[in-house]
Amino acid sequence: MKARVTIMLKDGVLDPQGEAIRHALAGLGHKGVSGVRQGKVVELDLTGGDPAAAEAEVIRMCEGLLANTVIEKYSVEII
Repeated sequence: MKARVTIMLKDGVLDPQGEAIRHALAGLGHKGVSGVRQGKVVELDLTGGDPAAAEAEVIRMCEGLLANTVIEKYSVEII
């Protein structure tokens, strides 16, 4: 079983990497992009067969290490 965690900055938190990407896209002629938010995806290979228990464990991982919950939000998908 796998888990996919998507981590993004919370709304209202300045995203300098996203702004740099938006600026670079405009410089390449892509004028229709008004905003970019940059994040990260973490895929985990999990043992065990209980999806609910796996999701709870991944949430604990996010809260303890993977995401800075002060400025980041995350979503967990068991796949």
